[in-house]
Amino acid sequence: MLADTHAHLDDEQYNGDRDDVVKRAVDEQIEIIINMGADMASSHKAVFLAAAYEIVYAAVGIHPEEADTVLKNDDYILAELADKNKKVLAIGEIGLDYHFRTDNKDRQKNIFVRQLDLARQLGLPVSIHDRDAHGDLVDILKKEGRGIRGVIHCYSGSGEMAKELLKMGWYLGVDGPLTFKNAAKLPEIIKTVPLERLLLETDSPYLAPVPKRGKRNEPSYVKYTAQKVAELRNEEFSHIAQITTANAKTLFLER
Repeated sequence: MLADTHAHLDDEQYNGDRDDVVKRAVDEQIEIIINMGADMASSHKAVFLAAAYEIVYAAVGIHPEEADTVLKNDDYILAELADKNKKVLAIGEIGLDYHFRTDNKDRQKNIFVRQLDLARQLGLPVSIHDRDAHGDLVDILKKEGRGIRGVIHCYSGSGEMAKELLKMGWYLGVDGPLTFKNAAKLPEIIKTVPLERLLLETDSPYLAPVPKRGKRNEPSYVKYTAQKVAELRNEEFSHIAQITTANAKTLFLER
């Protein structure tokens, strides 16, 4: 069995065949899909989809690219969504993104810290987005991440950063880019990460792995990332699937 711990099935790209996408995931022996919120609307949709499909669970949160849209009472709405729905497993997707914008860093940091605090209050893990913001992310997690469990989604940092995060108790998420020819340092990092701290993700509909690169991604394709992890670590596919799925359950399902 496999787990896709980070997907966006609410995306409009699935409006024509969402049922088929979920069925293909079931056929590929995926037992857990965690659908991430990226803003208030998608967080509500994530909860709706979790109610509609047995294997789909939800996370609610606001992506850093949406930081400027956050209203004062959104934290309360997210808390209510999580509190009233047992299939909400995490606060996410939250974090920092300096790739497209650096003029609102303080705003991004503020929203990130607010959502970390929300996760702490609710006793939920977090899924963290980090793009071109490695230093600030680690600094915030050292100061504000104590007592919070979670995963650094689609890990893109250095080997040294990975070691630091692992010491702090964080999981690392690995996605389709691991299979790319230009994966750079990521394969070497994945070879050395303790398997008990690794999670499989797709980030569907984005970042489709080889051999589906360039196409719309979907949760059933998580098997290709699992196969690459197995190849890099010289492990059996079944072992990678077993351990990473157990990791997903430990982080997201155990309280």
